[in-house]
Amino acid sequence: MRIVTFNILGGRTQHDDEVDVSVLQEAIAELDPDVLALQEVDHLLQRSGHADLTAIAAEAMGAVDHRFVAALAGSPGATWTAATGDEQPHDAAYGIALLSRLPVIGWQVVRLPSVSTPVPMRFPGNLLPTWVHDEPRVAVAATVAAAEGPLTVVTTHLSFIRWWNGRQLRQLMRSLSGASRPLVLTGDLNMDLQQAARVSGLTPLAEHPTFPADHPREQLDHILADPPLVARSSARRMALSDHRALIVDLEPAQVSRRTPAPRRTPAG
Repeated sequence: MRIVTFNILGGRTQHDDEVDVSVLQEAIAELDPDVLALQEVDHLLQRSGHADLTAIAAEAMGAVDHRFVAALAGSPGATWTAATGDEQPHDAAYGIALLSRLPVIGWQVVRLPSVSTPVPMRFPGNLLPTWVHDEPRVAVAATVAAAEGPLTVVTTHLSFIRWWNGRQLRQLMRSLSGASRPLVLTGDLNMDLQQAARVSGLTPLAEHPTFPADHPREQLDHILADPPLVARSSARRMALSDHRALIVDLEPAQVSRRTPAPRRTPAG
């Protein structure tokens, strides 16, 4: 089984603001995932040609089940507000998506806390910190009916605020305490491999720098599992996005290694 996580930058390249849906289609077909986790997904937004990027990716990979979950509703800079989960399919939005070639027998959406006030952040080349606003964050989990047994796959896109995203990850793991195992957590966690493993209590399945795409210096994108699974992994530069796609191929017997849901609390 191949699991891929990919921050697609709304379908754009890192060098321009153009969205060509055929480039996205070709990239997803090339990645050939069985389960695909996407972050920074546009849904019917003007900047991406009012395209449903989740549906386009689903068609490209042959997904039988998929779900887009909005973190923000409306249009950037105009009616951009936190999504509530009550949005309609025709509403413009931005968020994450989970897609599967295998049937999904259950879904769970977890809305994560965001920092409610602007926070100072330092950027290279600036002497003084810049006050920035965080975005609402959300996670979605799917119980996939794999041939060897059920598998829970989760994706999220955590805050870029380094002292806050650990809190979000701890809350997410508490929300998933009852989810069936094996559990595979994917996504752009905006933290390094060591922090992701320590806070989640999960075992990394891939160790590759993923950002920036041209000459990656750090791993922001992760695939981790409970219990530990045997897998081959790689990171691939695609024709879109400022991130590389992270790919894990699970060994065939791995999904059947089911264990009871853990009772431990993620590390602080």
